[in-house]
Amino acid sequence: MLDMLKTTIIGASGYTGAELALMVHKHPQLTLSGLYVSAKSVDAGKCISQLHGKLSGVVNHTVEALHDPELVAAQSDVVFLATDHQVSHDLAPIFLAKGCQVFDLSGAFRVKQEGFYEQFYGFEHQHENWLDTAAYGLAEWNSNSIKQAQLIAVPGCYPTASQLAIKPLVDVKLLDVRQWPVINATSGVSGAGRKASMTNSYCEVSLKPYGVFSHRHQPEIATHLGTDVIFTPHLGNFKRGILATITMKLAQSVTQECVEKAFQIAYQDKPAVRLLSAELPSIQNVENSPFCDIGWKVQGEHIIVVSAIDNLLKGASSQAMQCLNIHYGFAELTALV
Repeated sequence: MLDMLKTTIIGASGYTGAELALMVHKHPQLTLSGLYVSAKSVDAGKCISQLHGKLSGVVNHTVEALHDPELVAAQSDVVFLATDHQVSHDLAPIFLAKGCQVFDLSGAFRVKQEGFYEQFYGFEHQHENWLDTAAYGLAEWNSNSIKQAQLIAVPGCYPTASQLAIKPLVDVKLLDVRQWPVINATSGVSGAGRKASMTNSYCEVSLKPYGVFSHRHQPEIATHLGTDVIFTPHLGNFKRGILATITMKLAQSVTQECVEKAFQIAYQDKPAVRLLSAELPSIQNVENSPFCDIGWKVQGEHIIVVSAIDNLLKGASSQAMQCLNIHYGFAELTALV
């Protein structure tokens, strides 16, 4: 039997950190070695179940302030970074240098593109070597690199929902990409994090678009798809989940049967993707689950593909755990269902 992997979560007090803590607790090959937040966090010193009641009686670890990353690294085999982008940028190399396997849920190592981080994240990237070697953790498509890399950059929630819907068609050239795929995606307010503000106050939220032509996930999606897209995110007045509706033009002579075959081949052995034939996806059927549901309709030369995920799970924590399972050779949905 394999030794238990000592697993640490940094940024543990947020929604994603809490989901990860539960998954680590349920995983037969992981043991929770520590939960940490920044030294300035008001959550330091509190029990995780005090912050997230659903963990009461299940995970009762204290959330500690992170003062010495090198000391924490020495006590960890695996580190999940559920932290702000620049915090992950600064912390990941410390843990990597100590030999830890790192799964970063921020955007700090997702895109290698000149000027990208200055423009979209507001800081200059200092770790080109790790950008070069990081695996992009889109679990269904990059398993080989996920198995080999020490640093896994877990995709964002919008890019996950969008790419899983588009890649099967792009990769076998079923689209006329001269007409860019148009992605309209709506997320629940938990995507904005746990910290309260007028922007994500439940009583203030109304369905509205944001980041039009300027959202940082557009270049992430386009870079990893290998084709330009138009991406418009929306904030919805519900807690969790993402629904992406994507309109695309098919290449000449592509039929409904061609589309169905492409999706079936792409996901026939991928347990976290469910293809729907009789209906289109809904958030209700994926919330609190690690699945991405995908459905589509073809009419003439156009196709509309709809995908639905839980933004906190398949869009963040469960995809990170799925990547861990792939990396270490465990069954992909271990601790997830």
